[in-house]
Amino acid sequence: MVPELIDKYVFLVQTFIEAGDAGLSLQELQDRWEGRYGEPYPRRTFVNHRAAVAEVFGIEINCNRSTNRYFIDRGESAVDKRAATQYLIDTFTVKSLLTLGQERLSGRVSVEEIPSGHKYLTTIMEAMLEGAVLTIEYRKYLSTETDVRTIRPYALKEFEKRWYTVAYSESAGDLRTFALDRIAGVRRTGKRFRMPEGFNVDELFQSSFGIYLPEGEKPVLIKIRTTLREAAYLEDLPLHHSQMLVSKDSDSCIYAMTLIPNPGFIMELCKRGNRLEVLEPQSLRDAVKEELKNALSQYEKS
Repeated sequence: MVPELIDKYVFLVQTFIEAGDAGLSLQELQDRWEGRYGEPYPRRTFVNHRAAVAEVFGIEINCNRSTNRYFIDRGESAVDKRAATQYLIDTFTVKSLLTLGQERLSGRVSVEEIPSGHKYLTTIMEAMLEGAVLTIEYRKYLSTETDVRTIRPYALKEFEKRWYTVAYSESAGDLRTFALDRIAGVRRTGKRFRMPEGFNVDELFQSSFGIYLPEGEKPVLIKIRTTLREAAYLEDLPLHHSQMLVSKDSDSCIYAMTLIPNPGFIMELCKRGNRLEVLEPQSLRDAVKEELKNALSQYEKS
């Protein structure tokens, strides 16, 4: 019962955040509630939920008496300062535990901030559940302007502190990945889509690394040599699900894996510095060597 109520509180808050400054009338809210939960949403239930959200999360759902529309004040609410979903998760889990033992745990628990676009996480997940086509305002890296894209959100994927949606781009006519922290706005188009039969996001990225979508490349056998210390880390956090230990001696370990060596994988290998050496294929060895030489040249300039 409690998890179900929390789910409804989160949906309520996220729905108002998505509505923005314009807010929602009670009828509009009731329509969205019925679309999500398949049941009526009486005014009395909303009044109770509104009070509970204020008590549990400290988020006030205000009412503009002149228009009878409800809204969350973005200027004053903590939700505007932090991504909504992350705020709710932090509040209900970590912070509630700290409250139980504030004096004993204060200053001893640190939660890392992950700026990964949680604001639209539940919005996109809702669209995935309902098969809703979305229009997003998207900003590329190294650009201050946004492009409008119409997408069919197929999946969500988390990688290195960022959430991405894997979506069919109607303008590109193909699958693309969009980082949620670079989405400036989301709007429903009112259209629906059908998921391709048998789609599986894990299978889609099975031969890839990170969020790079395969574009016809074939996976190759890769062998690396690591120090024993680095090997201990790779045993806990493998570079790829295909990673296997080939041999081990008193100084090093050799691992093999099969994947597409995309730019993200090359940078991951470079991060390991002299703790890792690419043995094969030669093309990957040369690519890593070139990246490391370019990095070294930055420090050799007079």
